[in-house]
Amino acid sequence: MSERLDALIRRVPDHPGPGILFYDVMPLFQDHAAVAECVDGLADWGAAHEPDCVVGIEARGFIIGAALAQRLGLGFVAARKPGKLPAESVSEEYALEYGTDRLEIHRDALGLGRRALICDDLLATGGTAAAAARLVERLGAAVAGVGVIVELSFLPGRDALSDHPVHSLLTYDNERVAT
Repeated sequence: MSERLDALIRRVPDHPGPGILFYDVMPLFQDHAAVAECVDGLADWGAAHEPDCVVGIEARGFIIGAALAQRLGLGFVAARKPGKLPAESVSEEYALEYGTDRLEIHRDALGLGRRALICDDLLATGGTAAAAARLVERLGAAVAGVGVIVELSFLPGRDALSDHPVHSLLTYDNERVAT
C-alpha cells in the first residue's frame, strides 16, 4: 500500500449516515503527484487487459477515469446518474448500503466487440461497479477490467465482480479511523 496515497485519503465517520465511514479521495485529487501515481498505477495494470475505452462512474470516477483514458490514449465514456445524459441512454439499478440508485450510459457510447475498462474511486459492496459492468455488456461491449483507487476488502465488492479482473491501488481490511 502506498503510504503517501493513504495519507491523502480523509476518513469521515458517520457520512452519509450513522455507522458509515466515508473514504474521501478529494484531498488526494488536490495533489498532482498523487493523481499521477494513481493514473500510472491503473494504466500499468489496465493496459495489459487491452481496453478500447475507459468507463468512468459518476462522479469521482470521472476525474480519475478521464485522466486514465488520456494516459492510455483511449476515449472516455461517462456512466452517469439518472437524467444527466441528453441523448438516448440505457440504465441499470443497483443497491446501496442505504437505498438504491441508477446509472445510465448513452446507447451509442459503446458497441459490439469493444472492451471497456471501468474506473471508479472506491469499491465497497460492488453494486455501482457491477451496474456499470451490466450496462457495458448490455451495450454489446465486454468488461476488460475494473480499476479503483480504494478497495474496502472487508465488504463483498470483489464478489459482485467475480466475472471480471479487479485492481485496486489501496486496500483497507477494516474501518479504523486513523488517529
